[in-house]
Amino acid sequence: MTESDGAAYTPPAPKFVSGSLRRHILVMTGAGAFGLMAIFVGELANILFVSLLDDTVLVAAIGYASIVVFMMISVGIGLSIAATALVSPAIGAGQREKARRLTTNAIILSFVISACMALTLWILAPQLLKLLGAMARTHQVACEFARIVLPAMPALSVGMTCAAILRSEGDAKRAMYVTLTGAAVNVALDPILIFSLGLGIHGAAIASACARLVAMAIGLYGVVRVHNLAGPFDRKTLAPDSRALARVAIPAVATALATPFANGYVTASMAPFGDGAVAAWAIIGRVIPVAFGAIFALSASIGPIIGQNYGAAAYGRLREAYFEALKVTAAFTFAAWVLLATAAPLVVAAFRVEGVAAELIYFFCRWLSPLFVFLGALFVTNAVFNTLGRPHMSTLMNWSRATLGTVPFVTVGGMFAGAHGVLAGNLVGGIFFGVVAVWLCTRHIDRVSLTPR
Repeated sequence: MTESDGAAYTPPAPKFVSGSLRRHILVMTGAGAFGLMAIFVGELANILFVSLLDDTVLVAAIGYASIVVFMMISVGIGLSIAATALVSPAIGAGQREKARRLTTNAIILSFVISACMALTLWILAPQLLKLLGAMARTHQVACEFARIVLPAMPALSVGMTCAAILRSEGDAKRAMYVTLTGAAVNVALDPILIFSLGLGIHGAAIASACARLVAMAIGLYGVVRVHNLAGPFDRKTLAPDSRALARVAIPAVATALATPFANGYVTASMAPFGDGAVAAWAIIGRVIPVAFGAIFALSASIGPIIGQNYGAAAYGRLREAYFEALKVTAAFTFAAWVLLATAAPLVVAAFRVEGVAAELIYFFCRWLSPLFVFLGALFVTNAVFNTLGRPHMSTLMNWSRATLGTVPFVTVGGMFAGAHGVLAGNLVGGIFFGVVAVWLCTRHIDRVSLTPR
């Protein structure tokens, strides 16, 4: 029952301040994994269906375009992190009206910022794709794909913010529906638009755009109608709340943008080795979020759990929750490695690749995928830093990894081992920064526990 029903409304008690933390983490991560992987399953479906057209240029074009599109996804991730960092402590502290006010302003801010960013990227897409190494027909097709998808990206940002708010409330299942429904639309439309209507790669782009709009609609319904978490808009609160959100959102967006920067450098480093190498990297880039989706979901789910306990001043549970999350990260990485190593031949066959593309996929699945545990630890740590009021630490660690932990390793790897060295360097460079991030976060949790709010 909500306030809009005209009956007395009793807000639910904060969900994560009691009970088993491991259970909370697993339940939230399980539901979140389905929802988050749904986004990337849709992206995987795009490249899988396009690969059936038997044109390596089209697969490579999606790889290039996806770097530009992922910049927008990173902006959405950063904005959703800001919503979690402010809304979940308010819910944990029992400040329901504050949470509703912040929710409304967070959704508005997400849309406005994403729309500005999408317009900028739409204009600059040709230049950005050239910087990434796209040439001739590959460049043209990549630009067309990006310019179809980008206008719908503000809708995805709103949907992601709504999902983050639903997780802050503890409704992991409904947060999952946001992206799960969008992915279902994407997968359903792909074969119709690509093959039945003969739109090819443009059909894949249109399917992605439609999926984003559906995700926004589902998210808004859950926040506004189901949980009554969106308060009435008050322009007087927009400016102060925007400043509070910006204090987290700006470094969080900067943190998230480090990943497409690193991926962009890897793509540009793959380009000299041909479209086959770029196509392999594009396929691996779609396989990673699906195979390691639980870890990405964990990094999104730990924020609300940390936030509610932080808001409730349950400092003893903060450290426990963090280390439980790291243990779960290690377990998920091992499971994903076993799955990838076993399924590598199926991946190669499904995408109809051969030569260097097939070699790179086997190399990643069988030998490099275990190293993802260090990136997973970094992602989880970033979420904790953001929620505990130190988003600048997330920015520092992610950009350090994207520059010092990527550029020299990828460059040297490419010089001595070609495309295989580029791929290996991208993951080897993350080991040091994953370890350092855990050490710094542990120290910060100790300081928070000794300095009550």
